[in-house]
Amino acid sequence: MIHLSTFLAIMGMGLATYATRLSGFVLLAGFNPKGRMKAALDALPPAILMAVIAPTVFLKGPAETIAALITAVAAYFRVPLALCIVIGVASVVALRAVLN
Repeated sequence: MIHLSTFLAIMGMGLATYATRLSGFVLLAGFNPKGRMKAALDALPPAILMAVIAPTVFLKGPAETIAALITAVAAYFRVPLALCIVIGVASVVALRAVLN
């Protein structure tokens, strides 16, 4: 059973994520980036994903490290962010089953 504090933390993180995405739409309404700015904005999702999972990569075992490398390769090839997340989660689950 999930603890109330865990549930509230997950909900809070979800709301913070949604608010961040919504603020981007509001602040950039009517802004059409081109060239280097577009390339920089396109590179943000994989970079943010790697920043979020980096602590797990360095503090856990080999399954997490290998899964992070697999996810990084997917991000390098510009796989959509949602699919990168699925690839990362599936990789760590499979690797934990095999390596543990």
